[in-house]
Amino acid sequence: MSRRHTHPPIIAHVAPLLADYDVMFCDVWGVLHDGHRAFDSACDALLRFKAAGGTVVLVSNAPVPEEGVAAMLDSRGVPRAAYDAIVASGDIALRHVADKGYQAVYCIGPADRDSLTFKRLTAARADLDAADAILCTGLNDDRSETAETYRPLLQQARARNLPFVCANPDLVVDVGGHQYLCAGAIADLYERMDGEVFWAGKPHANAYATARATAERLRGQPVPLERIIAIGDSVRTDMKGAQAFGIPAIFVASGIHRDETMSAGSLRAGVLERLFAPPAPVPLAVMERLAW
Repeated sequence: MSRRHTHPPIIAHVAPLLADYDVMFCDVWGVLHDGHRAFDSACDALLRFKAAGGTVVLVSNAPVPEEGVAAMLDSRGVPRAAYDAIVASGDIALRHVADKGYQAVYCIGPADRDSLTFKRLTAARADLDAADAILCTGLNDDRSETAETYRPLLQQARARNLPFVCANPDLVVDVGGHQYLCAGAIADLYERMDGEVFWAGKPHANAYATARATAERLRGQPVPLERIIAIGDSVRTDMKGAQAFGIPAIFVASGIHRDETMSAGSLRAGVLERLFAPPAPVPLAVMERLAW
């Protein structure tokens, strides 16, 4: 007889769970802010965790270096005292370009928004026919383009077997209730064309491995996996990444999945059962929003 699947426990306050952990890997977009403003209860939770001796490492799939993420958080009202460090996909992508020794890269992404990333490149920017690789931080125009817009370009890249460095593995991002495609949507298309893709960020191991090394540096000692917890709003990146890394995670339902999981501001338990049905990664707990 088959066993009925049930959803993870729903909690309103995270403090009792966090008492068992020393380090928090916290997602940014959808957990700490909605693209426009900070969530006060989430910032308060991080401040209280730190006050109790915990270390907070923000793990973001933002395609810009750490200081770019910090400036964005400043503009949304997230206090710098709420976190100890930032691990950004933009930095991971830039390190990969440098480590691979690429001399020339073709860049995809909005030059103004992601200027910090492009300025930090160790490789020269080049036309596609002269490039060693592609670096993608996003769509050039995420209001009018789709991944399919880039198919002709990707076909040319595939013909030359160019590696594709994806500086943001997210497929979409939610900005104040509107969703926009991210670099991950183009990378996913290239991978389906049998192109080689390096994914910089969650759910891939490079994100949480970097975050763990950062936490150990800050704390001055090794941090066992059983003392680390992740918090995020995406099943595909946050929950899957935490599961693969071997750490528990708390799922925030009011983020990227809110249209599925929330109704009139409340959680829909039946949807949670389907969302976390096997083989989906199952979080330690579910919250409407992060609160102490």
